[in-house]
Amino acid sequence: MNHAPQPLGAPVVRREGRDKVTGAARYAAERNLSGCLYAWPVPATVPRGRVTEIRTTDALSVPGVRAVLTHENAPRIQEPDDPILAVLQNSHVPHRGWQIAVVVADTLEGAREGAEALHITYETSPHDVVLTADHPGLYTPQEANGGYPAVRERGDFDSAFAAAPVQVDVTYSIGPLHNHPMEPHSSTAHWSQDGRLIVYDSSQGATKVRDSLATVFGLRKDQVTVISRHVGGGFGSKGTPRPQAVLAAMAALHTGHPVELAMPRPHMAAVVGHRAPTVQRVRLGAEEDGTLTSVAHEVITHTSAVKEFVEQAAVPARVMYGSPHSRTVHRVTALDVPSPSWMRAPGEAPGMYALESAVDELASALGIDPVELRLRNDPAEEPDSGKPFSSRNLAACLRDGAARFGWNDRDPRPGARREGPLLLGTGVAAATYPVYASASHASAHAASDGSYRIAVNATDIGTGARTVLAQVAAHVLETPVENVTVDIGDSDLPEAPLAGGSSGTASWGWSVHKAATALRKRLGESSGPLPATGVTVTADTTEETAAESPYARHAFGAHFAEVAVDSRTGEVRVRRMLGVFAAGHILNSRTARSQFIGGMTMGLGMALTEGSTLDTAFGDFAERDLASYHVPACADATGMEAYWIDEDDPHLNPMGSKGIGEIGIVGAAAALGNAVHHATGVRLRTLPLTPDRLLPHLA
Repeated sequence: MNHAPQPLGAPVVRREGRDKVTGAARYAAERNLSGCLYAWPVPATVPRGRVTEIRTTDALSVPGVRAVLTHENAPRIQEPDDPILAVLQNSHVPHRGWQIAVVVADTLEGAREGAEALHITYETSPHDVVLTADHPGLYTPQEANGGYPAVRERGDFDSAFAAAPVQVDVTYSIGPLHNHPMEPHSSTAHWSQDGRLIVYDSSQGATKVRDSLATVFGLRKDQVTVISRHVGGGFGSKGTPRPQAVLAAMAALHTGHPVELAMPRPHMAAVVGHRAPTVQRVRLGAEEDGTLTSVAHEVITHTSAVKEFVEQAAVPARVMYGSPHSRTVHRVTALDVPSPSWMRAPGEAPGMYALESAVDELASALGIDPVELRLRNDPAEEPDSGKPFSSRNLAACLRDGAARFGWNDRDPRPGARREGPLLLGTGVAAATYPVYASASHASAHAASDGSYRIAVNATDIGTGARTVLAQVAAHVLETPVENVTVDIGDSDLPEAPLAGGSSGTASWGWSVHKAATALRKRLGESSGPLPATGVTVTADTTEETAAESPYARHAFGAHFAEVAVDSRTGEVRVRRMLGVFAAGHILNSRTARSQFIGGMTMGLGMALTEGSTLDTAFGDFAERDLASYHVPACADATGMEAYWIDEDDPHLNPMGSKGIGEIGIVGAAAALGNAVHHATGVRLRTLPLTPDRLLPHLA
């Protein structure tokens, strides 16, 4: 090879980039299988009740329609591990948008026309889709998402807060938010003659989808193959199997043909999960010098009647700032709504919006610079657990970010800077995200021609996993990265966890590092040429990842933002955003910067443009497409800069890395909200900060 080995962290170009921009990369709904049919799912149009009749005669008369599957004729399945997969098994409608039929035809247009020709009648029941802070159905669950205890208390919060000379008691609310990856949730399924199920699925974890499909259809795991080689984004919504995979497999079984099902975008809000709305009360008690004496973060959220999912928004308050007295509580109510689920940085993103906004309000009450206030309350140990941090460079992120941003030149007075009708302001917020790693398997192969091949069922959802895993292996094997091929995205490969929780690279990379290390040792112990078939070793990290760390392991960061608010229209434009992050050793500077900026952009959407409303009469989300639910475009996300503190943390994994996929969104919305307050003097506590909400306060 002509290339020399590169250090781990080099800006290696994304391997699949050319294939994606030229159309050579094939996604789940682009398989072009011989004889493939097309499916169109049919959602329920009532908020709660049951289907009393589905007349299919007109649909079946549409040219090219092959079948209509309903609860009356769909294949019977085993009880799934996730109740959202129990589709077409009975007449019950738990929420609007629940899929009650699927039409299969020779063409996509024919399937859609057939779906429109169905005649469906319902028996409806009273419904409730409105989350309120005093909802009679509120209860305290045992756990929140991630297995965190729903309630944690230290000291005597009530007494300490009452005695605090400076107090902040504020409530923030965020409506539902939706995952809108470029590639909709899609599956192409077919059954081989020997009864084997093969599914091309848009998923963040082919191993998990395989396991779920095997359960549903009563198959052994080795009778199911799920392939997810290229995935056009997920942001958590593809982290668990979704109904389209089951529906496509059902339709393929029923018709005897391969079937492709791509979820129509307006259907997605009801079936792929969403970030649950939250009402968050934050109370901070402090001494006159800014020392926090008491912290309470109490969260109210909703879940569905189908399954419990509790957004863990109060958990970051257990990590961020030291105080001897603390209370963090989650309460939830089950409504007749679609099931919420993961959305980039679940818990941390909404929770840190509330906490970091409240810290900014405390800084204003104290007359202390917001950066300085955070530095004064930076703990040496994780407050709730008492564990020492494996590394905590929040202070370094704040100081470095302040210097790069020019924070120290800031006039702290709200509304002090103007450019004609534009009100200018700057804001800051901190970020945190936990370090996760799960057991993973990998193999490493040395070929007789001197090349290497790594196999691990990782998933690349646009993060550059192929590239980084090749870098990890090349670093261990001391070979140019071009000399390493990486196979991912196939459940027949060595088992690996899903891409989620910013744990993908840490989990997969650990097993790849271990396999490559074993291969290097094996090669060093042998003499002479390799056999024609080469040498292969396998490794797994079951033992390493099962051990509980004595350290609290988290990534940290700091966001700085400058906005211009038009006093005539209420429009907020972001002039610049700057983030500095401490996330262990960065394994690829090019793809890492992309991940950080991507998260910051998503935080911008959370703060300013993305909003969803549950229609109380009809029970569905009013914003169900990319016209009404505005995901930030390039024109919205200008002046984005991302930097990092390269940490040497020996308590993580062999690469010394922390996850970076989600830390970028955490705190970004708070920094922007704080900047809007600084620009206008107006403190709004409900996101998004759209012109209709701001303008009445600017008149």
